[in-house]
Amino acid sequence: MNISVICIGKLKEKYWQDAISEYSKRLKSYCSFSIIELKETKLSANFGKADEDLVKKSEGREILSHVDKGMYVITLEVKGKKLGSETFAKKLDDLGITGKSNIAFVIGGSLGLSEEVSDRADFKLSFSDMTFPHQMMRVILLEQIYRCFKISKNEPYHK
Repeated sequence: MNISVICIGKLKEKYWQDAISEYSKRLKSYCSFSIIELKETKLSANFGKADEDLVKKSEGREILSHVDKGMYVITLEVKGKKLGSETFAKKLDDLGITGKSNIAFVIGGSLGLSEEVSDRADFKLSFSDMTFPHQMMRVILLEQIYRCFKISKNEPYHK
């Protein structure tokens, strides 16, 4: 299975970098894994709704330029479908079984995803009704993907 995480922004804090490094190392035992970090588009000081839309569209174009035609795209969105860890593991297993083994998870920037990116999604996933910082969400996503592989392989993992 090939898993890519396409995300806006770089991790600045060492503790996030360390967590991502650890889960990336763990995931390499189960899949081909990569993270594609894209540049965050900056807002002007006196921004309005139109400026926010322009930023989301700009970031969306950049995200979509890294999505291959055959990729199965899973966007992380507050209004997406919520899955438990076991159901998420089954979903990833089912994707692999049906030949959809090139998966891209997409995490938007601080303003969220553009409509174009959301429309491209094959599946919209929500981890909560709450909004999380996108740096934290990256760590949570990697931990849950790792947990999925442990569940699927019937390997022990803390609860």
